[in-house]
Formats: sequence, structure tokens, C-alpha cells
Amino acid sequence: MIYLIILCALVALAYGAWATQSVLAADAGSARMQEIAAAIREGASAYLRRQYLTIAIVGVVIFIIVAWLLSLTVAIGFAIGAILSGITGFIGMNVSVRANVRTAQAATKSLAEGLEIAFKSGAITGMLVAGLALLGVAVYYLVLTSFAGYQPNDRVVIDAMVALGFGASLISIFARLGGGIFTKGADVGGDLVGKVEAGIPEDDPRNPATIADNVGDNVGDCAGMAADLFETYAVTLVATMVLASIFFAASPMLPTIILFPLGIGAVCILTSIAGTFFVKLGANQSIMGALYKGFIASALLSIVGLAIATQLFIGWGEIGTVGGASITGLNLFFCGLAGLAVTGGIVWITEYYTGIGYRPVRSISQASVTGHGTNVIQGLAVSLEATAVPTLIIVVGIIVTYSLAGLFGTAIAVSTMLGLAGMVVALDAFGPVTDNAGGIAEMAGLPKEVRKSTDALDAVGNTTKAVTKGYAIGSAGLGALVLFAAYNYDLTYFIAEANKEGATAFQYFKGVIPDFTLSNPYVVVGLLLGGLIPYIFGGITMTAVGRAAGAIVEEVRRQFREKPGIMAGTDKPDYGKAVDILTKAAIREMVVPSLLPVLAPIVVYFAIYWIAGKSEAFSAVGAMLLGVIVTGLFVAISMTSGGGAWDNAKKSFEDGFTDANGQTHYKGSDAHKASVTGDTVGDPYKDTAGPAVNPAIKITNIVALLLLAVLAHH
Repeated sequence: MIYLIILCALVALAYGAWATQSVLAADAGSARMQEIAAAIREGASAYLRRQYLTIAIVGVVIFIIVAWLLSLTVAIGFAIGAILSGITGFIGMNVSVRANVRTAQAATKSLAEGLEIAFKSGAITGMLVAGLALLGVAVYYLVLTSFAGYQPNDRVVIDAMVALGFGASLISIFARLGGGIFTKGADVGGDLVGKVEAGIPEDDPRNPATIADNVGDNVGDCAGMAADLFETYAVTLVATMVLASIFFAASPMLPTIILFPLGIGAVCILTSIAGTFFVKLGANQSIMGALYKGFIASALLSIVGLAIATQLFIGWGEIGTVGGASITGLNLFFCGLAGLAVTGGIVWITEYYTGIGYRPVRSISQASVTGHGTNVIQGLAVSLEATAVPTLIIVVGIIVTYSLAGLFGTAIAVSTMLGLAGMVVALDAFGPVTDNAGGIAEMAGLPKEVRKSTDALDAVGNTTKAVTKGYAIGSAGLGALVLFAAYNYDLTYFIAEANKEGATAFQYFKGVIPDFTLSNPYVVVGLLLGGLIPYIFGGITMTAVGRAAGAIVEEVRRQFREKPGIMAGTDKPDYGKAVDILTKAAIREMVVPSLLPVLAPIVVYFAIYWIAGKSEAFSAVGAMLLGVIVTGLFVAISMTSGGGAWDNAKKSFEDGFTDANGQTHYKGSDAHKASVTGDTVGDPYKDTAGPAVNPAIKITNIVALLLLAVLAHH
């Protein structure tokens, strides 16, 4: 069965190779278009090399620490997760920066051809995310259990799998933060001087920040999102496997139960690949409709795939008992269906709050008519309101799955949600490609009809990026809940083993009596400290974007001042200077906030241990994990949905927005300028701070699990 799983992962990589060859064979356009695309590609590659060098230094230090505190086997798991996550982002970005110019050229022929190239390039990243994550987890598990001789529920195997998730999380948080700071520093800085002060269009070649803005789309939305969902995918599989090893330790079916989440991922890769072939522009020319055809086809086929995986791996009858309750394969199948339903619900509600044609975005556009302040007020109101329905969907998902099969049922639901990651990432990576295509069309002076096509693709790309972030956050919240459960069960296991008569293992936990009741002040302290992390994390990252954007504002103003020929078209801007400023800023600014969720559980544990002892320290850390999940979920959804709504409110003025009084406001109007202000607030919300909270939630939980493992070994 595990070889079948690995085969499905290899099919995803084969699809990626085929699609890459297909995209690169397409026409790359005129010499001018290729020159612009080369500048974007060069800037993105230079940034990513410097970012990965910085991450590699941190990674090597952590590898040595993990090997010293746990074992080389566990440290290798960490390295596998980190390296594969990095590879995913690197390959995805390299395809993206070659597909952008080909999408622009295809859009000169028809909207359908532009859509085909852009989506296919996104699908490459999507299938790499799912394929490499599944391959990494399955192959290392196979090596440990079949070749190294460990039992499936040996602590070495569990710790190595958790460390693999930690490696993926570390890359993810750096990639998300660094890429987000870069892209939004360029976007905000370029907009403030270019659109608002100089009155020139977006992506105007006279703006020195234009190339940096297009570079940022790739390193933030493509490489960053790829690393983010790779990490979510890998961590969810690992957490579900850990729970299986705990809940079904006495079951003779343990080996296949542990592989069940991997089996779900394997069949869903095949259904996602099949779904990509349904993405075709219909007679109504609806781009979103074409993309949704692929998504819906993948989801429906995944129901069949889930049934096949259930039959192959666990059957439909009882597989064991947890807490006295019988767990059946049929109930787990229903949990998987609930996961698909949660995915559909989150995708739908995120599109509602971020799509141009719906009430929330139109309300922000209407507020822009009365000025900058009312735009910001309404945007903040929408961002807060947008948390309600996704939270209710997640609550219903938790209650349904828990009632069907306990926490393991919830874990299977999240695994099934992540099974669609290949298709969902394809929808996300479509966004930066279309955004870049529009920039290339503008800078190369292509006809307005072409820019109209690329703008239509880009507007949908904004919505798909928001939808993907909603999906990533929803699955991360549920996945972190599974990790939190793993922490509690791991702690209970270590305490029980340490207190057995004559026991010599896990003696650190002897006599530990954790108390998670709210009457324990250290539980309240843990909840408050955990709840603080997303806010302080978001504050630091927003400040970092502000500083980077400020540096770009000064640079663009300087170039306009010192080279007056830029505006007249007789002198060329220095694009490379803006790219260099942002590269240095992003690398410098990403380190401190990235280490915050890594160090938080360790610092809290030892601080409370010093004050009140082991039992209270474990209680405080457990409560902290719950605190970071709860507030992190709200902060992330609020920021990403609100930012997406602000962005599309700005876009609504490009074709003309008709207000409540019947007056139409166009690009360049006072209402449009107010919408640009809102967008500059929403940009770091949706593309830096909000999405980066997602890996921060999970990395806090993973470090807490590894902390238990370290204490158990010493």
C-alpha cells in the first residue's frame, strides 16, 4: 500500500514535468516582453537565493540542535521537510516567472488561451506541493519502518515525522514573511508615489518600483504560498499519523490505519490532476466559472477517491475503540465528506467577502465615494465581519467529526481537506502569473484589448488568492487543533509510562499532574500568552512592511526628482535599486518575527517551570497552544478577507463603479484615490501578516510537541 502511495506522489511530479514542458513550449512574445520578463526573473531569483541562504544558516543550526537533543534520525526528518519545502517554492516560482510573459502573449490571441497558460503554470506548483509533501512523508516513513526496523508507533518514528513537519514549517514561515515583506513593500511604496502622487497607472514602466512589484508577486504569492501549503499538507498528515499511533496502538490494523491519511492524499492527487482538465472557458466567458469547474470536478471525484481509500486501507467496519467509543471505517468516510464540505463552505464564503460583485466589496467601493477615512472604516468593518461564517463552518465541522469518530475523525476531515491542496494551490499560483502578465502587457505597450484580458484574469486572480488563503487558514486551524490534541495525548502517555511500577523510561514526567481547568491561574496565563502571539506577530510584520514601503517611497521620489526625464520618457528608471533595497529589507526583517513562534513555547515552559514547577509549566504550554489557535484563526481570516476586499474595491473603479446615487466613478477619480489608500492598508494585511499567522499557529504547536520529546529523552 505504501508503494501505491509513493506511485501516486510520483504521478503528481510527472504531471508537473509534463505541464512545465507544455508551458515553456508556448510563445514568449516580443523581444521587449522577454526583456521585461527577464528582469522580473532575475530579481526573483536573486531574492530567493539570498533568502534561502539565510534560511539555510538557521536550518543548519537547528539541525545540529535537534540531532544533539534527540537523534540524527529525527534531525534527518527535519532536513527532509525543510529541503522539500524549499524545492517546492523554488521550482514553482521559476515556472511562474516564465509563464507570466507567455500568458501575456497568449492573451493577445484570446482570453481562453491566456487562461490556459496561467492555470497550467499554477497547476505545476499545486501538484508539486501535494506530490513532494506526500512523497517526503511516505518515503521517510517507509525507510524508518521497513528498512530501519522500527515499529510504526515507536517514539523515534513519531518524533522523526513531527520533525519533518517542523522543517517544513520553518521554511514556510520564513518564505511567507520574507516574500510578503518584499512584495507589499514594493506594492504599497510604488502605489503611493506612482498612482497617488504622480498619477500614473499601475505597472507604468516609468515607476522605478514596477519591476520590484512584479518580482514580489512571485516570491510572495507563489514561492510563499507553495511553502505554506506544503507545510500545512505535511504537518496535517504527520499529526494524523501521530494520533493514529496513539489511539490505535493496540489494534492489529495499526500499520494500515497510520497509512490511511496518506492513502487519502494519494487518491486526491489523482482526482486533482483529473480536475485540471475540466478548466475550460465556457460560452459565458466566466473565468471564475472555468476555474470552479475544475475545483468542483476535483471535489466530486475525491468523494469516489475517499471511498476507494477507505475500502483499501481500513474497510467499513470497526477498526478500534477510543475512549470506549467504537470507530468504524464508515464513520471516518463521513468525516472525510465533512472535510470536503468545510472546504467548499470556506471557499464560497471567502469568495463572497472578496469578490467584486458581492455586497462586502461594493460597500467598501461605496464608502470610497465619501473619502479615504470612510473607505478604511468600512474595510476594517468588513474584515471583522468576515470572521463570523468561516468560524461557524469550522465549529460545525469539529462537532460533526468529533461526534462521528472523536478527534481522529477531525484529523481525517483535515487530511481530506488537504487532499484538494493540489487544485487549490493551482488556483492561487494562477494569481501572480496573471498579475505579472498584466504588468508585462502595460510595460511592453501592448494594445488596450490585451490589457483588458489580463486585467480580467488578474481580478479573478485576486479572488482566487484570497480563497486559497481562507482555505489554508481554515485547514491550518483544524490541523493545529489536531496538533494540540497530540500534545495532550503525548503528555498523558509520557506521564503514564513514567509512573508505571519499576519504570525507567521518561522519568522526567514522574509525578507530573497537569491541570487544564480554567480555575488554574497558569492555564489562564497560558491562554493569554498564546492569544498574544498572533497580535504581536502581526504587529511586527505590519511594521516591517511599513518600513520597507517607506524606503521604496523615498527611492521612487529620489529617482523622479533626480531624473526628470523619467516622466517624460527620455530617461530610464533604475529598477535594480528598488529590488536591492527590498531584498535587503525583507531578509533583515523576517528573522525576528519568524523566531517568535519557535521560541514562545520553550520560553513559556521554562519561565513557568522556574516559578511554579513542571505540572504548571506543562499546563501553561498546553493552554498557550489553544490560545494561539483561537486568536490566530480570527486574526488570519480577518486580515486576509479584509485585505482581499480592499484590493477588489480598488479594482472595481477600473471599469467604473456606479454609486448609490447613480453616479459612475472611474480610475483617477477621488473615489478611486480613496480606494487606493484602503488597498495600501489591505496589502500587508492579506499578503504578509495574515497568511504568515497560518504557519505561526502550527509551528508553535509543533515546537511544543518536540519539547515534550526532548524532555522525554533527557
